[in-house]
Amino acid sequence: MGRLDGKIGVITGASSGIGRECMRMFAREGATVFGIARTQANLDETRNLVVAAGGIASVYSADLSDPLQAEAAVNGAIEKYGRIDILLNAAGVGYSLKDTSIGSMNPLDTTPIDKWREVMAINLDSLFYVCRIAIPQMKKQKKGSIVNVASIFGMGGAPDAHTYTATKGAIINLTRSMSVAYIDDGIRSNVVAPGFVKTQMVEIVLDYLFSDEHAQATSPMKRPATTEEVAYGCLYLASDEASYCNGSVLAIDGGSSARA
Repeated sequence: MGRLDGKIGVITGASSGIGRECMRMFAREGATVFGIARTQANLDETRNLVVAAGGIASVYSADLSDPLQAEAAVNGAIEKYGRIDILLNAAGVGYSLKDTSIGSMNPLDTTPIDKWREVMAINLDSLFYVCRIAIPQMKKQKKGSIVNVASIFGMGGAPDAHTYTATKGAIINLTRSMSVAYIDDGIRSNVVAPGFVKTQMVEIVLDYLFSDEHAQATSPMKRPATTEEVAYGCLYLASDEASYCNGSVLAIDGGSSARA
């Protein structure tokens, strides 16, 4: 018996990283998964991985920073399956964007206005656009679990990437507000806050951060997380095992945020 047997799970950012790993893990635990991301080829690869392992998956290509595309994507899941039991919001950009979008990961005073808007649109607006369509469906069902992926940098300061940290802090507090507003409708809302995870999003800084010189300061465990380790946290909060978790923020960071 799987931990998500019979559930319908919608997962954004499903084409890579944490979103892809959640697609695989949730399907392995019995959920039918519906993945959304921008790049069709990567989505197809995710779906093929799920199906090859015996899972059931569909994918939908959409730019979730566009409200019309986000609405069409979520409605596509509802039309196909009739309900949404789990919504996992993992779509977003991180430090790797600095190479293709100059200034997007800068400190505040050197962040161009258009780069602020770009990162806000991808990381925060997209979550809003998806949730505002999914929540009415969950209210009709009188049940649902929403898991939003933020970051430990939403709980504390950083020397740069200030737009990114602002989006992650906003995700945490928005989720807390959702947890208060919608629990009477049977909807739980929680956050997973990863530290440094071995994905393309931060791979350009991992060698530096986890070098012999810096690893202890980066994380007491002296290594980045795997996507699987983060996905297990998402799985727990998404599942009925977490029935009394609402407004929780689960840091998965090897102890980084425990430092004074």
